[in-house]
Amino acid sequence: MSAAEPVRCGWVVGGPQIYLDYHDREWGRPLRGTRELFERIALESFQSGLSWLTILRKRDNFRAAFAGFDVEAVAGFGDDDVTRLLGDAGIVRNRAKIEATVANARAIAGLDTDLTELLWSFAPPARPRPAALSQVPAVTAESTAMAKELKRCGFRFVGPTTAYALMQATGMVDDHLRDCWVPVTPAAGPIE
Repeated sequence: MSAAEPVRCGWVVGGPQIYLDYHDREWGRPLRGTRELFERIALESFQSGLSWLTILRKRDNFRAAFAGFDVEAVAGFGDDDVTRLLGDAGIVRNRAKIEATVANARAIAGLDTDLTELLWSFAPPARPRPAALSQVPAVTAESTAMAKELKRCGFRFVGPTTAYALMQATGMVDDHLRDCWVPVTPAAGPIE
């Protein structure tokens, strides 16, 4: 007799193991670090208009294509690199998203504050987990403010919806459903 499946958020139920593992081990867990957050910004931007599962399945290819999301390396990408990436079937070959990732690396390299501090400064106060998927917003005042500030800093392809998805993925907000088995992890709020 097999053990019962744990209760998970509805968006992942019935998905393949890679999706379940992402939900169980990564999504909504507090994440800090320039490389780590740059990767998430890039992947969330590439996901725009696509399934997250598509991006997740190509994640290792994205890491290889974008120098492990090393900010300095990607900031140095030129036209030849964009052409190379447009020919890489292992990633999403969208010129605007590729160019935005390079531009975002340059924006990060030019920040006069740490990327972790910048992003986490928009983390809202902790709130109870939602009871249903219908209670999970797509955009919040904080994600709108984050997107506006990122745009001011030269970031591209990070609007309020993408900013909110980034906040969810990196634990700035905990949108696991109330009945989900994943333990509540204190986000620790903004960096003081």
